[in-house]
Amino acid sequence: MTIRDFDRWCRSFLEIDALAGIDDSLNGIQVDRGPTPLRRVAFAVDACAETIRRAVEAKADALFVHHGLFWGKPLAVQGALRERLKLLLDADLALYACHLPLDKHPEVGNHACLARLMGLEKLEPFGQYHGVKLGFKGRFPEPVSLDEAIRRILPDGSRPRCLIPSGPDRVSTAAVVSGGAPFEHLQAVAEGLDLYVTGEPSHSIYHGALESRVTFLAAGHYATETHGVRAVAERLAQETGLETRFIDLPTGL
Repeated sequence: MTIRDFDRWCRSFLEIDALAGIDDSLNGIQVDRGPTPLRRVAFAVDACAETIRRAVEAKADALFVHHGLFWGKPLAVQGALRERLKLLLDADLALYACHLPLDKHPEVGNHACLARLMGLEKLEPFGQYHGVKLGFKGRFPEPVSLDEAIRRILPDGSRPRCLIPSGPDRVSTAAVVSGGAPFEHLQAVAEGLDLYVTGEPSHSIYHGALESRVTFLAAGHYATETHGVRAVAERLAQETGLETRFIDLPTGL
């Protein structure tokens, strides 16, 4: 499998072209490499210098990330960007980015994986963004305490970055939109759900969330967006036999 074959494999199940009109990310191959076949693919949330260095140390041939280097406008190749590109090019390491298509996917997507981790059933699309619903909402088989919901979302025992417990003590319904999506809480309120889960909070939603009956939970941007990356790595290994490596570099945010 070459990097071109890898691109075709990704596009066979991720809606990269279909979501191009609403995604600022340059999804797909962001940095190319030579025609040598891939033997090992590294996976990470962010394309930063440390992630690239770790991929090189792992002798990876390609690095798949959720947050790439290019976001909707031309950039001068200087400073940190120049250093990152130099690391990639010197190692002949390809960079592949997949942002909203990875969030949205109903099986390997960040939102679907997190919803299943929580134990939600009867999943339905949720969280409209530019006319497309990217997240999921669902129902717990039996109501769970808010503490239990948090334990499922953050099984490492860490605490949410923000919790506004304005909903019921026992949660029956919830919606998930990972990363930086605090304002979709308003959609959860409109739909009468018990809990809304995202990655980042915002001061602008605080009072509205406090005065609503829907608990707002920001579990961390990074913490909510490792799941899809890991799932794609597992799928690649299963379907192609390629060796994969997940590079964990949490930001604490």
